[in-house]
Amino acid sequence: MADFIKNNPLTNFSKGFFYPFRAGRFILKHPRLYKFVIIPFLINALVFTLAVYFGLDFFNETVVGLIPQGEAWYWLTLYYVLWVVAVLATAVLVFFTFTVVGNLIASPFNDLLSERTEESLVGQKHEEPFSMRAFLIDARRTLWEESKKMLAFLLCMGLLLLLNFIPGIGSLIYSCLAILLTLFFLSVEYTGYVFGRKRGTFKDQRRFISSRKFLMLGFSTGILAILAIPFLQFLCIPVGVVGATQIWFDVEHQGQTLSPSSGSKDGQIEA
Repeated sequence: MADFIKNNPLTNFSKGFFYPFRAGRFILKHPRLYKFVIIPFLINALVFTLAVYFGLDFFNETVVGLIPQGEAWYWLTLYYVLWVVAVLATAVLVFFTFTVVGNLIASPFNDLLSERTEESLVGQKHEEPFSMRAFLIDARRTLWEESKKMLAFLLCMGLLLLLNFIPGIGSLIYSCLAILLTLFFLSVEYTGYVFGRKRGTFKDQRRFISSRKFLMLGFSTGILAILAIPFLQFLCIPVGVVGATQIWFDVEHQGQTLSPSSGSKDGQIEA
């Protein structure tokens, strides 16, 4: 019975979902992490403000002008339907701009946040003095890796948009696949900081995620839920970084490794 509960997909999904919220409590208990949270928070606040500003400007100046208008009832109905669709499309554009740009700019600080989180979990402190030269070298490497991931995500999302041209079920298929792609991207994004430091390959990372698919699906869903809450979305990046690092630590703490040959299965992580 205990093994069933341990390997139950719903149990693992639930554990994964609450990792970002556990990460928030973890940050509050470790003041040494605050400086690595405040900088990404300010960056995200600025990026979000700019994204909303330009999104509203784009909506008012361009999108509204393209919506047909008329005095007949059917024109009014069409106007309001298209207006709602335009609002949703603009919101999605702002959301992805905020997520992609915010993650990209804050990535060097996220790398340090993941490293310091691991040190706190292990019980060790980083004694090496801060070096601007080392920081810039690591920042350049991290930005390059993040740029490649963001580009791949945007290309995949662009290809999925073509599904909307399929009559009937095209939009439904697109919506389902776009959500799954976003959830997978969030798992890749936040576990990437650990794998980058451990010199793990993308193949290693992909197998790590797929072997714990329900746990990581729950984790990504938790991040997505935070993104949907006004003002809390500014904190989604640091809690995602810390939560993914906690997942990695929990795996390592049980004697498993990041190696694809570890033979780990979904459900072997205890919360």
